[in-house]
This record gives sequence, structure tokens and C-alpha cells, in this order.
Amino acid sequence: MPLLKEPPPPPQAPLPWILPSLFAAFNVMLLVVFSGLFFAFPCRWLAQNGEWAFPIITGLLFVLTFFSLVSLNFSDPGILHQGSKEQGPMMVHVVWVNHRAFRLQWCQKCCFHRPPRTYHCPWCNICVEDFDHHCNWVNNCIGHRNFRFFMLLILSLCLYSGAVLVTCLIFLLRTTHQPFCIDRVVAIVVAVPAAGFLVPLSLLLLIQAMSVSAAERSYEGKCRYLQGYNPFDHGCASNWYLTICAPLGPKYMTEAVWLQRVVEPDWVPMQNLHLPMCPSSLTPTSGSLQARKGSPREW
Repeated sequence: MPLLKEPPPPPQAPLPWILPSLFAAFNVMLLVVFSGLFFAFPCRWLAQNGEWAFPIITGLLFVLTFFSLVSLNFSDPGILHQGSKEQGPMMVHVVWVNHRAFRLQWCQKCCFHRPPRTYHCPWCNICVEDFDHHCNWVNNCIGHRNFRFFMLLILSLCLYSGAVLVTCLIFLLRTTHQPFCIDRVVAIVVAVPAAGFLVPLSLLLLIQAMSVSAAERSYEGKCRYLQGYNPFDHGCASNWYLTICAPLGPKYMTEAVWLQRVVEPDWVPMQNLHLPMCPSSLTPTSGSLQARKGSPREW
């Protein structure tokens, strides 16, 4: 019987927690420093010569990029808080998602059965609902509650890098008749990293857009649903609505975590059900397991 295997966990981070935090802070400072040089030299020259469109557009894009970057650094990715060992790892819970059965995995560190697509991040040591990946650039997980901030950050970075690159090139063309000065040096220094980041950011935005359209997650890697369909796929338009526009719901602040949202009809726990230790894709053969309706973001 084809099974959906959970991808192997990434290796534990050997660095102390302070180093990833400093790396995330360094990225914020890098954005601020390069933006300061850009606005102080080539953008200032264009504004002094009456071309205010460039500082206005790039200024708005910088504010949007800085806001999304800081928000993603301190956002809640959808943490499922510590549960209780009263449930015990021996009890087996199975839920259905669009005619596909999933066994809920027991998290030994968080002490609860993880809902489908919930994953324990070894770097943050937390379970994240609808986990996509751990982003080292912001030192935070990307999951259900902050994925839209992640998409906003990539989009704003692409637009801002492109606007900075175009502005610097226009400035260099307008000043070709002038002697080489510090303004032109700064314009080149700013344009080079803007051009270097623009290509990978555009590819990342395209890959993430394709993943959202297909309701896939980055951490699943090359694992695919082997029975011909993805049970979390509700169509391109619905997938984008559930990812970007759907209400996030309440945060999980309770001490004991079971299945977080109750959607009728409820799931049925099964005792002594022998299934592999990873979420399984099973074909329903009897009425012993009760189906659970609703979109995957409703639980």
C-alpha cells in the first residue's frame, strides 16, 4: 500500500541561539545601511534635479520591505504549545482529509499528537502548525500564522531591489557627463548587490507561488502523495485564499493541546491500530474511521 512518508528531520543546529539571532539582526542592519546610502546619494541627486518619483516610489517600497522583515522576525508562525503526557504516545489517533487517512504523530518533546502538516522544528524546538520551513535569514519558522508575511517580504524585496537597481542605473546614465565622484561610487556599490539579490529572490517568489497554487509545503521535499492526488489541494484559487486571505483563527495558548479546532463531525481515536510511525495515505476500507470535513486550515 502506498504510504506518504514524513521527511527526515534536518540536523540539529550546532550554533548557540545567539548567533542565528545576530545573523537575523545583521540582515536588518544590512537593509538599513544600503538603503541609507541609496537615499543619501543617488536618490538625493535625482530629487534635487526635480525627479521626485524615484525617492517616493523607492521610499514606499523600503517602508513595506522593512515592515514585513521586522514583522516576520517577531511573528508567531503557529506554535502549538506544550501538551501533557496524560494522552500518552501509545494511543493512536487517525483523521481523514478529503478521503485520505492520516495518523497523528506523537511529539516526544511537546507531548501531544501533531495534526497533519504540523512539524517539530529542531532549531526552534517548537511544533508549528502548517509548517513550511525554518528561515535562517529571519531566524524564525514559516508556518500557518506568518506565511503571508513571508510572501509579502519576498514580493516587497523583489520590487524594492528592482526599483533600487533601475534608479541607480538611471542616475549613472544621467551623470555620465560629470567627473567620477562619490555619488557614482555609492550608486555602483548599491546597484551590484541589488542586481545580485534580484534574480534569486525572483526565483524564490516563483517557486513559492507554485507551491501555494499546488498546496505543497517546502519541508515535504521530494515526498509526493503517491495515490494520485494531494488531499490538501482545493484548487488554485481556494489555495491562495486559504493561504493569504483566510482568517487565521485564535492563537494556541492552552497548556494541553489536542486537535486545535473542532469541526463536525469529530475525529474518532482508535486503540491498537497498527500503522507505521509516519503519516500514512490509506485507502478507506471500512466505516471504522470517521471522516472529518472542512479545509485543512480549519484544524
